Amino acid sequence: MIRDALITLLDFHYRARDGTLDAVAQITPEEFLRDLGSSFGSIRDTLAHVVSAEWVWCSRWEGFSPPRHLPASDFETVDDIRARWAEEETRVRRFVEKLAPDDVDRVIEYTFFGGEPMRAVFRHMLQHLVNHATYHRGQVTTMLRQLGAAPPRDQGLIGFYLERP
Repeated sequence: MIRDALITLLDFHYRARDGTLDAVAQITPEEFLRDLGSSFGSIRDTLAHVVSAEWVWCSRWEGFSPPRHLPASDFETVDDIRARWAEEETRVRRFVEKLAPDDVDRVIEYTFFGGEPMRAVFRHMLQHLVNHATYHRGQVTTMLRQLGAAPPRDQGLIGFYLERP
């Protein structure tokens, strides 16, 4: 049951991601890279941070702790972000779908960026991944509005549930 709930949470996460990327695809390349004074500056840098964080978390689940995030400069266009995030989605979904029922409560040990040892329950890590992305999608929505661009479609979890069959 909990594993199924986590898969549904991932369904929401990737639906919201797609809506955000669709909205971002409507802006100019210059707007995509413009420093708007947000946490990571530009829309590109914010989205690169989110896809990188997903890569980091999935790597930790698989037993590797990356020493740093992916550089934002690896992503010149929204299509670059979309392609890499699709790869990460495949990895995350594959990992979660292979979990046995008890694995969702498994404690995973990893190393934080500064070298400090950490440990957390898998389902908490996955919930954090989704919540983290939600936070930064909100920032991207604000930045799109600052540019005078259309925001993404509704990003709310309840809207997601209401649209499901």
